[in-house]
Parts: sequence; structure tokens; C-alpha cells
Amino acid sequence: MSTTTVPRRAVADRSRNWRHRAPLLPALVFTILLTQLPFLATIWYSLRSWNLLRPGSQEFTGLANYAAILTDAQFLAAATNTVLITASCVLVSMMLGIGLAVLLDRRFVGRGVVRTLLITPFLILPVATALLWKTTMLDPVFGLVGFVLSPLGLGEVDWASSYPVLSVVAALVWQWTPFMMLLILAGLQSQGRDVIEAGQVDGASAWQMFAMITLPHLRRYIELGVLLGAIYVINTFDTIYMMTQGGPGTASANLPFTIYQRAFLGFDVGQSAAMGVVVVIGTIIVALLALRLIFRAFLSSEEQNA
Repeated sequence: MSTTTVPRRAVADRSRNWRHRAPLLPALVFTILLTQLPFLATIWYSLRSWNLLRPGSQEFTGLANYAAILTDAQFLAAATNTVLITASCVLVSMMLGIGLAVLLDRRFVGRGVVRTLLITPFLILPVATALLWKTTMLDPVFGLVGFVLSPLGLGEVDWASSYPVLSVVAALVWQWTPFMMLLILAGLQSQGRDVIEAGQVDGASAWQMFAMITLPHLRRYIELGVLLGAIYVINTFDTIYMMTQGGPGTASANLPFTIYQRAFLGFDVGQSAAMGVVVVIGTIIVALLALRLIFRAFLSSEEQNA
């Protein structure tokens, strides 16, 4: 083989790769323009002191906005609420999703109808979900929750005002459980039946087969569901806005709602931009750590299978 053959082949491979990637370039450019340019503008505003109620007040302050929000009690309380709401929603919806997926993995009459009905909450708009829970479920006078709990003396509790975080978490769990259920159901249906049959032949109980065989198989699906759920739930705004308005006071305000309040009610562009940058960076860090764990688990399982 001559020395010129290898460079020619490398050039041919490179040109072939570019031909395959060229149709994706417009989508890549559009994504960069749509996401990265606004983020760069947000970083620029976060380095400046600018209140819309004071014309001409815009000036460069460096990291002063970041120092101010990291010592802001309202921001820290909103961060705590964000972690609490996200963790509660993801964990509860995942456990309920696993239980429902195990039930739907079995054959019974009307399984298709039941599956369709259970998927329905995920197809409803978040604003409609929040209004449904605020007016139909949690209303202290006409709510279904109060009607069911009236024998226990809890029939006239104003849940959205007395327990705002719990009310928001309940609405989010109702919305996100179908997503977790579908993800886990896909994992259950991808499991080989020969493994289940081997466990039954060995005399393992149903719980032993679930704990020792099914649950390890579902690990990647569970991790993916937790990752996607956390990324989306951490950005929840519409449910809180429609159900509690962040109240009473700021008791149920999370980070996106606090950013909205600081930007559109307090007119402080600099601090709201700094809050947005902190939220984006925190979300990216959590996502990268979760993806690293998922890829590590995937590689270890592939090595064991090899």
C-alpha cells in the first residue's frame, strides 16, 4: 500500500462524514441561536445592576448580584422549596409508577382501557392540571379531597393555603406518575421471560424475583426517569403560579417563581438574571452527575454481560 493511499482514504472518510452531518447543521445553528445567545445575554445582565424603575441605573457591578442572592433569605428559601418539591415529586411518582407498571405488566380484562386512563394525566396541560387540583380536588367547600376526608374531620381544610407545598407536590405527582409508569413498563416488557421462568423453577417467591431479578434490570430505566423528572420538575412554574402564587407569602415559591417575582414584580433585572444563571448551572451539574452515574452503570452491565 502506497503512502498516498492512506491520506486519500482519510480524506474520503472525512468528506463522507461531512456529507452525513451537513443536513444537521441548520438544526445545530438554530439550537445555538435559540438557546446559547439568550443565555449569554442573561450572563451579561447578571453582571450589571439594573432596576427598571430607575432609568439610567444600569452599571457594571461584576459578581455583586451573585453575592447578594447567595445571602438572600428569600432565594435560599426558594432553593430549599425547589429541592423539597423536586425530590418529593420524583420519588413518590417513581414509586407509584413502579407499582402501576408491575400491575399493568400482567394480563387482565380491560388492560388497554386501564392503561389509557392512567396515561391521561400526563397528556393534560400543566395549567389545566393546576386548576383542576385547585378547584375540583382541593377546594375547601366543593373539593373531592375534602368530601372523602370529611368523616375524619378534614372536610373544610383549605389545603392550598394551609399546606401549599404538599398541594403542589400532589398535583405534580398526579401529573408525572404516568410518565414514570410508561418508562418502567417499557423496562418490564424488555425483560426476558426465560429469566423469570428460571427463577420460578428455582422456587423463588414473587418478592424475591422482583427484588433480585426485576429491580436490577430496571435500574437504568429508574435512573433515566429520575434524571428526566428532576430536570423538568425543577423548572416548575405554572403549577405554583396557578395554585398558590408562591404563597402564603413565599412559603411555596420555588426558584423559577422567585426569578419571575424578582424580574416582573420587583423589576430587578440584574438579580433575576443572576438567579437564572445559578439555576441553570445547578441543573447542568445535577444532570451531568446523573448521566455519569447512568453511563457508568451501563458500562459495568455491558462488561458483566461480556
